[in-house]
Amino acid sequence: MSNRTSVAAASPGGGYKGDEGAERGQRRLLLEAYFDFIRIRFLTMLAYRLNYYTGILIYSLNIGVNYFTWKAIYGQGESLGGFTAAQMTTYVAVSWMARAFYFNNLDREIATDIRDGSIAIQFIRPYNYVFAKMMQGLGEGMFRFLLFMIPGMALAMLLFPVQLPHDPAAWVGFLVMLFFSFLINSQINIITGLLAFFVENNEGLMRMKRVVVDLFSGLIIPISLFPGWLSSILKLLPFQAITYLPGSVFTGRVQGVGIWNVFGIQIIWFVILLIPLFWLYRAARQRLFVQGG
Repeated sequence: MSNRTSVAAASPGGGYKGDEGAERGQRRLLLEAYFDFIRIRFLTMLAYRLNYYTGILIYSLNIGVNYFTWKAIYGQGESLGGFTAAQMTTYVAVSWMARAFYFNNLDREIATDIRDGSIAIQFIRPYNYVFAKMMQGLGEGMFRFLLFMIPGMALAMLLFPVQLPHDPAAWVGFLVMLFFSFLINSQINIITGLLAFFVENNEGLMRMKRVVVDLFSGLIIPISLFPGWLSSILKLLPFQAITYLPGSVFTGRVQGVGIWNVFGIQIIWFVILLIPLFWLYRAARQRLFVQGG
């Protein structure tokens, strides 16, 4: 045995320092693996980018249908549900293009992993399955933001009278809240996907979830236009944090300190949704291992 090895072995803290260094190395490798999930999903989406060019046209068509519908509803009126006609046009455009960023199919991907049994292998790998799925969704979201949302918003501005905010705080607030829209929507998708462990077929549940999110998030109709009793209920649910609140900031309906207030609502729902998400994840792992994989 060499003198260097002997000294290291004799040193009281030598073993501890070695273990600590190994743990740091493992954490670094795990972090790199999560970044790889983002990169690989981004490159995968890039390979099928032509599909998203047609998606820009489809979303622009949706904006156009909503624009002319709301234009007919407003008529000569100046305000409806706290929205001016100009604000409604901007709200419709930015809400649909925000959906282009935060939308993903994590629920369907998880349900597929459960049905084909591949989730058993995913669970025994050294990374957290739920967090890995979130990173894959983020990679897809980055692609959608750069090559779907931004070009789509530019096209919408050419076709419709969209008014961009002049206040830098509105831009910063909207972009931060847009990221949390992705997080909250992804949490709901992951929760829906994990429910496939406990129901025979969650296809109907996934379809219902998509309709509920689009309707009650304010994408189709702003929450302020719902009947008073229903609007009060929706303000107690997480869906408004996905579309309605960021759209209200972008259109200038929420300004100043109000931006921090609505952002706080997003943070609260993000934290609350962590509870059922990790409870379902833990229950799903126990169910899988008890049944023998």
